[in-house]
Amino acid sequence: MKTLKYLTSLALVCLFISCAEDNNDLSFIEEVVAPSNITAQFQITQDNSGLVTITPNAEGAVSYNITPGDGSDVVSVLQGENFDNIYTEGTYTVQIEATGITGLKTIASQDLTVSFKAPENLEISADIDASNPFIINVSATADFATSYLVYFDTANADEEPTALASGETVSFEYPSVGDYTIRVVALSGGAETSEVTQDVSITSPTELPIDFEAFDANTFQGFGGASNAVIDNPDTNGNLSSKVGQIIKGAGETWAGNVITLSSPIDFSTKKAMTMDVWSPRAGGKMILKIENLDDGNIFYENEVTLTGNSAWEQATFDLSGIDTSNTYQKVVVFFDFGTMGDGSADWTFYIDNIKQDVIAAGPSVTPLTFETPYALSSFDGGDISVVANPDTNGNASNTVLQMVKNAGQVWAGSKITIDEPFVLGNSETITVKVWSPRAGLNVLMKFEDAVPWPDVSATAEITATTTVANAWEELTFTFPSIDTSIDWFNMVLIMDNGTEGDGSENFTIYLDDFSTTPTLDFEPNFELSSFDGGAISVIANPDTNGNPSSMVVEMVKNAGQVWAGSKITVQEPFALASGSRVTAKVWSPRAGLNLLMKFEDAVPWPDVSATAEITATTTVANAWEELTFDFPAVDAAIEWYNLVLIMDNGTEGDGSANYTIYIDDIDIN
Repeated sequence: MKTLKYLTSLALVCLFISCAEDNNDLSFIEEVVAPSNITAQFQITQDNSGLVTITPNAEGAVSYNITPGDGSDVVSVLQGENFDNIYTEGTYTVQIEATGITGLKTIASQDLTVSFKAPENLEISADIDASNPFIINVSATADFATSYLVYFDTANADEEPTALASGETVSFEYPSVGDYTIRVVALSGGAETSEVTQDVSITSPTELPIDFEAFDANTFQGFGGASNAVIDNPDTNGNLSSKVGQIIKGAGETWAGNVITLSSPIDFSTKKAMTMDVWSPRAGGKMILKIENLDDGNIFYENEVTLTGNSAWEQATFDLSGIDTSNTYQKVVVFFDFGTMGDGSADWTFYIDNIKQDVIAAGPSVTPLTFETPYALSSFDGGDISVVANPDTNGNASNTVLQMVKNAGQVWAGSKITIDEPFVLGNSETITVKVWSPRAGLNVLMKFEDAVPWPDVSATAEITATTTVANAWEELTFTFPSIDTSIDWFNMVLIMDNGTEGDGSENFTIYLDDFSTTPTLDFEPNFELSSFDGGAISVIANPDTNGNPSSMVVEMVKNAGQVWAGSKITVQEPFALASGSRVTAKVWSPRAGLNLLMKFEDAVPWPDVSATAEITATTTVANAWEELTFDFPAVDAAIEWYNLVLIMDNGTEGDGSANYTIYIDDIDIN
């Protein structure tokens, strides 16, 4: 006899004696019912010996009397025990009498088939689960079978089989879409087996949003001479998706187009716009988005936009605010240059991605937040420059200012501000700048350069001004007596304490604002940056343009402080947020598995602030850009959401290192 779990009558007796000593009320015993749900597990040794291990089980049972059904004696076992019996080939009725703690008994019978020949007439059922398209439910029947082994993916050589009893069903969830082969082995009472295989296709339901990463291509059809396919993204600049939809308009009909048939109708009750990332080979083309009824093509709504991208990704927005919501719509139809014949060439090859619903903003949208500026920032030989929240509004009310740091490096380490159009400089020019310095006597050098690379660059004279106060704002003046006005001056160069090596400390950190140049440089974006409890945020030059061509991005650092240290982006007009909104952001992380929490807040100060749910997305790559998605299922549309809060690895204290430094760009609400 094999014991799986040891229970003794002595333990039960001691338990009731102890209870009786503590509480003489034993009326609860009257509520105990007889055992129920009696079953027996039959494990037949696959050696033609007829050895069967019988393990009884029931709810509320403490012991069992088992009649093997082959004429042998009744065997008594405790809960958790089993026993062995040797049978000849045949079918037996095993009787199980279960006894409860009060002596109440229940009797049940279960058939046992012991067969030494291979099972016959093996049939299996493999059905997609109605609640999850990635789950398959498998059952099997066969003559002379005692049980079954199920392999859900024959391509996986390391798969351990799942045991399946007669009359039962086993389930498995596949990790991704694809074609799989299921193998079911029927076991006999001996060494003989039978088996069958069945192919299954796991497909994802076609519903919005569509990103083509796990997409059923059968729902994507061309007509009138247009063709389509799901392919690897040919241009990851501006769109980091690995898969996109390709559309080629060939010679055929001028109305050739492509249709995606969804698994269920689109809900236009609140979101009456759609957006789509589009790659067009040329600017100026027309694109029509048509939303159709599944069965009646005469029930539709469409909107046309003009594409501006030239061999580049752009986001096209289609206003569907006039759609009749009393009808149902389940087809998304796309036309490029409707009325013009295509020829199937590269000039008629388009790519689409990220098809989503959106809301029609009541006023100007504050998203996407791109952090691009009318200037570019760069540094050299140990310098560092960024746009940060003003650390001292006493004497300068600006929300954001320029921060310059001189780290260890060359004694001439500095930074550069580059603009798209040249600075307007006269023969003699006086430039004023607000400067906050940690000490009096700090020297700031300024000069202008053209756009020619070093060493052939042309430069004005180097003018130095010196601070006179510490830890306060003051205005410094730089007077240029003679400037060559025939040169286009695109760059302003700034060097702190030229001739002295910096150390990156507060002693070599200054803030600058309100340059009186033409154009004026005041560093005031359409948003405000702030941080709390150890967080830090700034706008800096993009450190990695591979996968994100933006010149400026947000840098977030989590320093030592609270485990919830983070940062906040405050906008001048509320975010257009609604229930079901999906927020996307490009994120560069030093490691996979980094968690980024996002929530929105109103403008009421803490502790009376109102906030949305906190949604967390996790990075999957290291040292590269990727797009993270944050889904907000329920949002109070009556609240005006002015603040976007971001927390890196909430619950873990940061250390300010590269491991706790990320970059963010292109925050958008869909």
